[in-house]
Amino acid sequence: MNLSLYSAATGMEAQQLNLNTIANNLANVNTPGFKRSKIEFQDLLYQKPTRASGTDSGGGNLVPTGTEVGNGSRVAATSKVFTQGQLNQTGEKLDIAIQGDGFFEVQRPDGTIGFTRDGSFKRNAQGQVVTIDGLPVLSGFQPIPAGASSISIAENGQVTIQGTGGTQSFRVTLARFANPSGLRSLGGNLYEETPASGTPELGQPGEQGFGSTIQGYVEASNVNIVEEMVALIVAQRAYEINSKSIQTSDEMLQNVANMKR
Repeated sequence: MNLSLYSAATGMEAQQLNLNTIANNLANVNTPGFKRSKIEFQDLLYQKPTRASGTDSGGGNLVPTGTEVGNGSRVAATSKVFTQGQLNQTGEKLDIAIQGDGFFEVQRPDGTIGFTRDGSFKRNAQGQVVTIDGLPVLSGFQPIPAGASSISIAENGQVTIQGTGGTQSFRVTLARFANPSGLRSLGGNLYEETPASGTPELGQPGEQGFGSTIQGYVEASNVNIVEEMVALIVAQRAYEINSKSIQTSDEMLQNVANMKR
């Protein structure tokens, strides 16, 4: 069996997944709170057609090196990179960026809790703070009464609302995870916890390592276009080289088939 054909095929499949990941990163370059994904590869099992290293060659002598032939590569994981994105000023009172570690809690339609870094919040008809999809934002947010003349959000999460009924004050909370890369992406700028991420730890902004809340700003995607374009070129060339390996293997098999002629 010609392993080069199958090894190159696994390489092409892995690079196709790599290209899909890069394309998704580039597609979300303007998505608020988006975190880029990176792909991680592993080599496949190895065959030992003759002898393995460390075997006895006689007289108590050990073979220093053996013969191993690999079977290609595969994608082991596509993990999120939770580095800080650039903070873009919007001037909107309910736009809140997290500078540092933390997530906002959001109640999903099925009642479960999702987590987001997208602080592009709005106020619905009942005064509740919601996401752009209308999902209620938890994290200690209270309804904002109609006719509120001023909404001030401090870096420590303290919210002060001035209205006709007086002053209302509360403090928001943030959630963080021991392994944020273990969160499951749900789309819509939302994540959910998994056994790999661990359970969320709640805390106040600006305390015990939690990030601070910046009013009037939105965290942009952490995708670096230049880095992604370089990775795109590398993935394309790796795909071409693997296809060239298949072509070369085919030509060698053709030479063997033509030996009888």
